[in-house]
Amino acid sequence: MINRRLLRIKVLQVYYAYVKKENASLNSGEKELLHSIEKSFDLYYLLFQLLIDIVTYAESRINLARQKRIPTYDDLNPNTAFIDLWFINELSDSPSFNSVIDQKKLSWINYQEVIKKLFQEISESDDYKNFISKDNSPEDEMAFLIKVYSGFIATSDELSQCLEEQSIYWNDDMELAISDIIKTIKRSKPGNILLPVSDKMFKNTDDRDFAIKLFHKTVLHREENKTLIEKQVKNWDVDRIAFMDTLIMELAITEMIEFPEIPVKVTLNEYIEISKWYSSNKSANFINGILDKITIRLRESKSIVKQGKGLVGEI
Repeated sequence: MINRRLLRIKVLQVYYAYVKKENASLNSGEKELLHSIEKSFDLYYLLFQLLIDIVTYAESRINLARQKRIPTYDDLNPNTAFIDLWFINELSDSPSFNSVIDQKKLSWINYQEVIKKLFQEISESDDYKNFISKDNSPEDEMAFLIKVYSGFIATSDELSQCLEEQSIYWNDDMELAISDIIKTIKRSKPGNILLPVSDKMFKNTDDRDFAIKLFHKTVLHREENKTLIEKQVKNWDVDRIAFMDTLIMELAITEMIEFPEIPVKVTLNEYIEISKWYSSNKSANFINGILDKITIRLRESKSIVKQGKGLVGEI
């Protein structure tokens, strides 16, 4: 399921491409935005399939050891704690999960070396050795899975390179996809894995509308927003302000004006956090200072009007 942080990032990426492209159209930009969001949803499923394939690889090693000409006691009586993970077994048997995997043709078949290396790193870790050395509750298994995703999959340079090869849309998506995977694991219980289904990438239609409207309105009011920013940077050489900083501020201004149900504080915090990833090291403080001034100006001109429970007159 796609969250608002990711939607804002996707709009920023598509808006960047739109501004850089000559003769770009709103319709083509919107199509690109929705396709980019769909690819993020694909990555969420693909990273679940990755762990299934790692477990399958581990099982194949156990089966090969059993078929040795002269197997050892350990070969014939292997520790199966890793391949018996309830979450992975239920996920791999899930018709809805497999339907998405098959429909979108998501596979690691061409990246077996990545599978092998990740298994090797996991199986040599203290976390793995501690896990297989004792009886584990469902909660223990979930905690171990979270360690696998946060400690091994999220930090794998080979995996990052592999994802870049597969899709340009996945360059910056892995961290957020893994964050959503961890949330899914935490919410799930044996017999009830809570996966979003393919026709519900968004929590509701409001999220889809949010992304499209944010993109459209930012494009349509680009010149007004740029002028507003320029008025607040009188002591700066406008041409030397990071291009991405300007785009981030344009999106923030649009969101503050066009979405009466979103608190200004939420908007500011979101774009300041995004700036830490997508602009220079000093950008967060710079953007924060400029947007604070712009917020005051917009309030004075009544351009920001918040509606809804607890939002009227919010600061």
